[in-house]
Amino acid sequence: MTDAADNAPGDPIAAYLAMLEHERRLSEHTLRGYTYELGELRAIAKGRPLETLVAADIRGAVVRAHAAGLSSRSIAHRLSAWRAFYRWLAERVPMPANPVATVRAPKREKTLPKALSVDDAMTLMDAPQAGTPEALRDHAILELFYSSGLRLAELVGLDVQFVEKDGYRSAGWLDLAHEEVTVLGKGGRRRSVPVGRKAIDALRAWIEVRDQFIRLDPHPLFLSVRGNRMSPGVVRERVKRIALMAGIPTNVHPHVLRHSFATHVLQSSGDLRAVQELLGHASITATQVYTSLDFQHLARVYDSAHPRAKKRD
Repeated sequence: MTDAADNAPGDPIAAYLAMLEHERRLSEHTLRGYTYELGELRAIAKGRPLETLVAADIRGAVVRAHAAGLSSRSIAHRLSAWRAFYRWLAERVPMPANPVATVRAPKREKTLPKALSVDDAMTLMDAPQAGTPEALRDHAILELFYSSGLRLAELVGLDVQFVEKDGYRSAGWLDLAHEEVTVLGKGGRRRSVPVGRKAIDALRAWIEVRDQFIRLDPHPLFLSVRGNRMSPGVVRERVKRIALMAGIPTNVHPHVLRHSFATHVLQSSGDLRAVQELLGHASITATQVYTSLDFQHLARVYDSAHPRAKKRD
């Protein structure tokens, strides 16, 4: 607590800013930020004593700021400044509660990863290969990500074919004959997704040399040099490395390829519902119960829209 002379400052905001400058020794830039945010708090009060503001006043200000286009990050920064001011003020004047204590900024919108342009995607897929078994495997991984929009966990969970034997049952598998993969997605939802011609070619080339990698577990489609199912971390690192070597001017990871798949098919087809089904989004899975959307429809949309799809008869 402070002495009586400091108990009721005539202008609490001015007193707080002076404390920040002289006691906390904040930088000029930081002080300007506090001055602006506390000026906004003063405007909300409209002449009322600041200690009389309540949570409803603060929430209303947040709603108005968000509606005016202020980002969630900026609102969170503003609330942090206000909250600190009220903690300081509560030590000097009687207050029922800190009006900012229970107010939170709107949740930040999740931003989708940047999609590759079609040209960059073709550059990545057609990048020169070393011709080694590992290079054939990595190329097949890239083609399958971009061909079918798989999640990373779905791709590494694929088996070379469906197996149900001795207590083992495949979670996901490749079906070369029908040119599709069946995967186990989020929430245990299983779906089948078409695989384009280029990816099928790459997968066949990999499978021709895959036996060299088999040690104890013969089931995984993609094996490490030690004979284990490839881990998500290793796949992520391989994708990034190949993209860097191909000169792609962005951070490429598996979800960028998934987003590129969705973006390019949607741009060509305009069929949002089919793309969502191909991606295995829960909203479409629920909606499918009430529609006739089936795999043949998805295959037709895929074949007509994906840059590297095989045109079926």
